[in-house]
Amino acid sequence: MDSEDDMHDANDVESMDDDEGFYSDEMGMDYYGSDDDVDVDFGEDNEGIKRIEASRAENNFIILKESDIKQRQEEDITSVSTVLSISRAASSILLRYYNWSVSEVHEAWFADEDKVRKTFGLLKKPVIQLPSSRELTCGICFEAFHRGSIRSAACGHPFCCACWEGYIRTSISDGPGCLILRCPDPSCGAAVGQDMITMLVSDEDNRKYSQYLLRSYIEDNKKTKWCPAPGCEYAVNFVGDDENYDVSCLCSYGFCWNCTEEAHRPVDCSTVSKWIMKNSAESENMNWILANSKPCPKCKRPIEKNQGCMHMTCTPPCKFEFCWLCLGAWSDHGERTGGFYACNRYEAAKQEGVYDETERRREMAKNSLERYTHYYERWASNQLSRQKALADLHQMRTVHMEKLSDIQREPESQLKFITDAWQQIVECRRVLKWTYAYGYYLPEQEHAKRQFFEYLQGEAESGLERLHQCAEKELQQFLSADGPSKEFIDFHTKLAGLTGVTKNYFENLVSALENGLSDVDSQAACSGSSSKNGGSSKAKGGKGKGRAGGSSKNIDSAGMWTCEYCTYANSKQSTTCHMCHHQRR
Repeated sequence: MDSEDDMHDANDVESMDDDEGFYSDEMGMDYYGSDDDVDVDFGEDNEGIKRIEASRAENNFIILKESDIKQRQEEDITSVSTVLSISRAASSILLRYYNWSVSEVHEAWFADEDKVRKTFGLLKKPVIQLPSSRELTCGICFEAFHRGSIRSAACGHPFCCACWEGYIRTSISDGPGCLILRCPDPSCGAAVGQDMITMLVSDEDNRKYSQYLLRSYIEDNKKTKWCPAPGCEYAVNFVGDDENYDVSCLCSYGFCWNCTEEAHRPVDCSTVSKWIMKNSAESENMNWILANSKPCPKCKRPIEKNQGCMHMTCTPPCKFEFCWLCLGAWSDHGERTGGFYACNRYEAAKQEGVYDETERRREMAKNSLERYTHYYERWASNQLSRQKALADLHQMRTVHMEKLSDIQREPESQLKFITDAWQQIVECRRVLKWTYAYGYYLPEQEHAKRQFFEYLQGEAESGLERLHQCAEKELQQFLSADGPSKEFIDFHTKLAGLTGVTKNYFENLVSALENGLSDVDSQAACSGSSSKNGGSSKAKGGKGKGRAGGSSKNIDSAGMWTCEYCTYANSKQSTTCHMCHHQRR
């Protein structure tokens, strides 16, 4: 899978750039704490937040706090107001209608200003002229008020302050629809801006209106979304391409920008949608009922037989007694039909093919259920393992790192390889979890692709288990030690090496799945082409350059040979890879 240029010596893994992500920059995500089901409180762990913020420039997204949203919103309103020479309230109305796109507002305005004004109720002059009398009549309650107690929108229709307040308060109570408020006159479409609302209603109503306006900046904008994590108030501005949708919020929750489900790369959104629907659908319940139960011959209620003889009695009020095998009345059974643990009638009918269709349906349901259970159990198991790894990572950062630093007398910056390993474990558990959803929907008839997928998945999983074992178990002896240990250097080398190897395994797996396992198709095409051309390169007088025989071309100038499976550099005398235990080829 990898070229020789990509291979590296795991012994030199410490020299890798500390800022390098778990995967290539295309992954576009910070991977050390994203989960929807685990509730890990990072408390005062500002180091993690700073690391996310520092990596935002390299990612496909920007995390926005409430202050950031307000600042951007104010800048956009000011920009439109300045360029178009209109009020800030009018600018806000236009931006709201054009989904907060400044460029679209400018384009529409300069294309046809009059049309925009008419469409959105931004009138240049009043449609009615108020009389010059000292008292005016309110258009809602029809009472006369002093001119100073009457308010009008740009249209000029007069309404008293009390009626305006009630009208606006009711609209705000009804929800975000208050952002497109128009004049109370049924025949008028003049817009009511925020400046008038601020002047007429209470501070509480003003706060609600401002909150609706703030939320509309995120919810109506095509490039921004709220983080879907419960209780999270951050928003995400997506600035990347359409290839990688994984984003990670400051709250540590990772999700897919496209479908807002939890981050699921390398599996596509449609597969995730089908898998989630499958897990919640009633179809699996029906499959289980069909595979493991039979209907009572009288009341048709499904009954499961999990032990005992063939004599079944339905639950009250039915209480019908029947044979489990042939479903006939038990009164017709006895010693002559085989006793309590057999049924001659069933066997005879089975020979005649009476139960063939029923048994076929039951067998199909059973096989389907077993296949689904196989993938679901492993999917759920990796989900639980990831939750535990997240908790262990948090404990490592907040408790064990300081303790280990004191015991080994090394600064915490020199122990970063341990948290790097745990971060890799967390991300790999996420990837591995979703590969089981991918495997479930991989067509059964594509045998070559399935074999290749299972090989890559198995290699990645075994590599992850070795890394997890090392980070979880082998570290304990150093946490309980009384002082510095010489073996800690070997542990450092091993754990850093395993982290690099596991990363390589999962890079191969992610790349292969995102490419639709296209390597299988290309290899099949090459094989077909070789067969048509007369076989191998030996037919042309050459000796061939196959991978078998293996050997010296993988030995570098330092006398080390590189494992073809995990890229670990082993000593020349070794016949088995020290890291992944594959035989040297």
